[in-house]
Amino acid sequence: MKKSGNILLCGVGGQGILLASEVLSSVLLKAGYDVKQSEVHGMAQRGGSVVSHIRYGKKVYSPLIEPGTADTTVSFELLEALRYLPFYRKGGTVIVNTQKILPSPVASGMASYPEDVLEQLAGRGLSVLPIDAFGIAAEAGEKRAANIVLLGALSAFLPADERLFIETIEGRVPEKFRQANIDAFRRGRESSITNGGEVRP
Repeated sequence: MKKSGNILLCGVGGQGILLASEVLSSVLLKAGYDVKQSEVHGMAQRGGSVVSHIRYGKKVYSPLIEPGTADTTVSFELLEALRYLPFYRKGGTVIVNTQKILPSPVASGMASYPEDVLEQLAGRGLSVLPIDAFGIAAEAGEKRAANIVLLGALSAFLPADERLFIETIEGRVPEKFRQANIDAFRRGRESSITNGGEVRP
């Protein structure tokens, strides 16, 4: 497993990207890494695009990921995975939530939603891992925990113990939603492992 990396989280407002970003940064800090995080979410409350940059390593000087250097990307919405293509490293991994949230031009009938998003990503030399995060979250008993499902899927690729993720989620999620979120995390992690994720020894 790499001892440094660039992680991009992207999606639309209301999907819990910022919480996932905060949990992830906290976990990496607890694992002993220097971590820098930066977010852009000006239209988050109106369903606009949201992106979070997270960089970790022995020493990190800038929070921003340079184009072509994102090792792992988690797209919380299918189409958003294409928006940030310039940032992806060739051969990098893209975890994609298969949920569709129609942008305004599509919803109004002025544009169509592409049907080949996953194929386009694979055609760029990326390792693509589709995840039905919304469905898995529903199975765990909390539909709003799709972000935690995706965090679980991502965790299988990172040099941080699963226990650190569980402890951090326990400290960030209200008690009445805690167990469902932990279940969502574990289901997401298992889904990733089953479909080719890597687990640190």
